[in-house]
Amino acid sequence: MEWREAGVLLVSKPHGETSTIIEVLTEGHGRHAGIVRGGSSRKMAPVLQPGAQLDVTWRARLEDHLGMFLVEPITSRAHLMSDRLTLAGLNALTTLIRFALPEREPHPALYRQTLTVIDMMDQEIWPLAYLRWELSLLDELGFGLDLTCCAVTGVTDGLTYISPKSGRAVATEAAGEWANKLLPFSPALIGAGTSDKDIGNGLKVTGHFLQTRLAPALGNRPLPDARQRLIDLLSR
Repeated sequence: MEWREAGVLLVSKPHGETSTIIEVLTEGHGRHAGIVRGGSSRKMAPVLQPGAQLDVTWRARLEDHLGMFLVEPITSRAHLMSDRLTLAGLNALTTLIRFALPEREPHPALYRQTLTVIDMMDQEIWPLAYLRWELSLLDELGFGLDLTCCAVTGVTDGLTYISPKSGRAVATEAAGEWANKLLPFSPALIGAGTSDKDIGNGLKVTGHFLQTRLAPALGNRPLPDARQRLIDLLSR
């Protein structure tokens, strides 16, 4: 068994004395693991950093084996690690992928959006792109939100709330006495707000559905701590 693709490195772990087990996210083979011989060497260790874009060739005798990776660097994103906030963003992104995506299941649209977010992390606007990525992650796994119109009246204007149960938008006049039990509709969720407050409110919404919809489907595992660390930094 053999295939070759470009992929984003998610994590690397020591294996034996000189090898490393890595996980990459690829367009055609999803989240995929394999062993890199000599991965802990002085030559390879700097290459195998989270976020790096790699050319990987995977080989195994049988499809269900762990297999071996041959790795060539394409793009190093080590500069993201020099800034505390972008490092937190990169860690949140990679750990959520490992938390949420089944192994070896392709999600090409999410892969392309992941590349976009990582490549934007040297721009000030990247937290908004990250928020939109979390929305896409929910949608990709079957837990998407419907923010196009009011769930009660069908109107498309004056949307100020989101139902914490259905994930649908609710207009001001339709909320009534239930308003204090609804989630805030942040304009950042539809790309219309870029302030820190808007993005923070948006992440509260995606966090709610990651916790109440996605996590139960994965055995009620807690969300990665890396996501909360990112939110804590953004809130400052």
